[in-house]
Amino acid sequence: MTKKRKKYSGQFKFQVALEAVKGQITINEIASANNIHPNQVSTWKKQLLVEGPTVFGQQTAKKLQEQSAREAELFEQIGRLKMELEWLKKKLPHLSEAKRMLIESHHPTLSIRRQCELIGLNRATFYWQPAGETLLNLKLMHLIDRKYTRAPFYGYRKMTFRLNNVHGYQVNHKRVFRLMRKMGLQAVFPRPRTSIPNLQHKKYPYLLRGLAITHSNQVWSTDITYIPMPHGFMYLVAIIDWYSRFVIAWQLSNTLDGSFCLETLLTALRQGQPEIFNSDQGVQFTAHAFTGALAEAGIRISMDGRGRAFDNIFVERLWRTVKYENIYIQEYATVPALLDGLEDYFKLYNYERPHQSLNYRVPADVHFS
Repeated sequence: MTKKRKKYSGQFKFQVALEAVKGQITINEIASANNIHPNQVSTWKKQLLVEGPTVFGQQTAKKLQEQSAREAELFEQIGRLKMELEWLKKKLPHLSEAKRMLIESHHPTLSIRRQCELIGLNRATFYWQPAGETLLNLKLMHLIDRKYTRAPFYGYRKMTFRLNNVHGYQVNHKRVFRLMRKMGLQAVFPRPRTSIPNLQHKKYPYLLRGLAITHSNQVWSTDITYIPMPHGFMYLVAIIDWYSRFVIAWQLSNTLDGSFCLETLLTALRQGQPEIFNSDQGVQFTAHAFTGALAEAGIRISMDGRGRAFDNIFVERLWRTVKYENIYIQEYATVPALLDGLEDYFKLYNYERPHQSLNYRVPADVHFS
């Protein structure tokens, strides 16, 4: 008997997509809470961002007319929500996670049930664990990310050997291959596949080969990296000045879509602009909205050769520095904590951390001198 495909209401899709847009928790956590596949969450989020709130309804003519009257109001509400949530990310902890951390599983007199009652936490929330990847797979992904950051030439076979013979796991190469593919990692010159090309988008030549970098705002470049979390993962995009190593702008997202990259670019352009902007050939950076913003500002566009990670070497070094000096040490438990931690770290990186390549000056001093 053929299994009947489950149907979801437009309201349900909208609520799930809006939760993903908020960016307060990972896609895995949203999927687990709603008993759906993470890929479905990512798809609905993308549809909401691109097509707006009306995308999920089977609209009759009357409903379309009613919806049209409310459309401006809904978009205004979404914009206001995004602004308010940016503020909330910085001001409020993740309440459920914070409450869960207060529970003492082995308290001598207070049961878990009574502790949950005292702090107003649903007992099911305390025991809840997200579906998505298993705890073992998440641990493997964290180990893979650490090793790949240090040795990006590692493919899935070498990574499997290391996990089994150095870390004592018993995993086969098929699992490691699947996890690396999910993380967007492959050992090709090496190139993390957090950016996937779109063959229909225009590609631009690489303009930096042999170019002498002599001053700030001559060349900016950007890239995306994977950030491991206890219950899933996030993506981080940053824009860096090649001459000063100053991080112009950065942003987190729970999905690998182009909107957060464009928002980061627009934030950076409000602070100035480069002569040349370099990226890889990922669809996020070749999209018309992204390249159009650069062209409109009169900025020359440069793109790495396919599979050549070291064409964008300064961002690759930035990722290694951020992960080993902050991400791996702090092991952030929640997205708000990660956001706050990165905000503090990038301030330290730009204004306090001396760079040997800058004769031990800090990036801000070089960038604004």
